[in-house]
Amino acid sequence: MHKKVIAFVVYPEVTPLDLVGPLQVLKPLENFGPFEVVTVGERLEPITTDLGMRIVPERTFAEVPVPFALVLPGGLLGPIQAMTNDAFMAYVRSAGATAEVLASVCTGSLILAAAGLLEGRKATTHWSFLDSLDRFGARATRERWVEDGRVITAAGVSAGIDMGLALAARLAGDTVARNIQAIIEYDPKPPFGAVDWDQVERSGLKRALLTPYASAIQKILEGRPELMAKLLP
Repeated sequence: MHKKVIAFVVYPEVTPLDLVGPLQVLKPLENFGPFEVVTVGERLEPITTDLGMRIVPERTFAEVPVPFALVLPGGLLGPIQAMTNDAFMAYVRSAGATAEVLASVCTGSLILAAAGLLEGRKATTHWSFLDSLDRFGARATRERWVEDGRVITAAGVSAGIDMGLALAARLAGDTVARNIQAIIEYDPKPPFGAVDWDQVERSGLKRALLTPYASAIQKILEGRPELMAKLLP
């Protein structure tokens, strides 16, 4: 039986939960249909995440040139560095052009947008970069996850689990997705309740989050004014 490969892209300074959350959700699909869920990277070598721990991708880009689904996790500096890597972006454009499903978590959607794959599409990302998503030509939408045709994007970090369950339901049905939710015991009841987004806006948290990284972002984007204009207007 021909396998439908779901490829999770790994790159330096990725946020582990962006990757592992939906990966944990979608890996069980291998038991419910013709799916194969793998991690892919430029090379088969340890890649440092933004938590310091390292992840080794299972396959290279060359080994998975035409995945059924392409999933881009996010991060902070990681996605910005990835956008300046021509070989990385060439793979995203090529694999993304033919993939039946394009998915992202957090700022992974910025990579898809920078590759020209979200033009005119509704999409979401981490709340601190929603404006940038608009400037890349997507239609930024403040939701936990957003579906637009073959594209499904999640907001920040933990939202990737929700996106993974929605995608599992699309690919294998609601019953399978509900079973996976039970298996991973995903029934969130955060100790402080829902996020108060009005308070977040008033608190200046966005500036506090991004200011320490401003000089690093500027250094990464030296010589790339087109990206600078979209990420640091």
